[in-house]
Amino acid sequence: MKFLGLCGSLRSGSLNAAVLRTAAELTLPPRELDLDPGLGRLPYFNADVEETALPEVVAELRATVGAADGLLIVTPEYAHGTSGVLKNALEWLVGGGEIGGKPVALASASPTVTGGDRARAWLAETLAVMGAQVIPQDLRIPQALVKIADGRVTDEPTRAALAALLDDLAQAADRAREADGTFAS
Repeated sequence: MKFLGLCGSLRSGSLNAAVLRTAAELTLPPRELDLDPGLGRLPYFNADVEETALPEVVAELRATVGAADGLLIVTPEYAHGTSGVLKNALEWLVGGGEIGGKPVALASASPTVTGGDRARAWLAETLAVMGAQVIPQDLRIPQALVKIADGRVTDEPTRAALAALLDDLAQAADRAREADGTFAS
């Protein structure tokens, strides 16, 4: 089972990138969690470009999302929403349809006490409009500066919650495969 992790932050010291790296470490065979190399390489969305000459990097993102059994999206919160870089990536994914029906788990880490609640809510609504199957379980990591160190989640209860979220995503992917008839139990 192959999952794709997307991070909505480009910062080198991103708390959310640390969550995604930790998730990759917690994902054990037969599961895999591949991390997208960075959404910052995508050009700004332009519907005219999409219709005439799809950039190769966008085609690669669409193919990678399409091949994944599920997505783990970790987002920071900016101005009560997700980041522009993640919004831009989602705009490129709308036209391809690869995210339709795809199980998606959401997480956010924030130094604040809200843990990025608004960003996750905004993201869940946007993904639902796109046809993604956003699983009801999510992970909020409030006061993340005391739970993350050296680019990894160090707080054991938070690590356990992240592992549980990955299990929930795997179960959703199993159900999606069974519904498609591509998975024999």
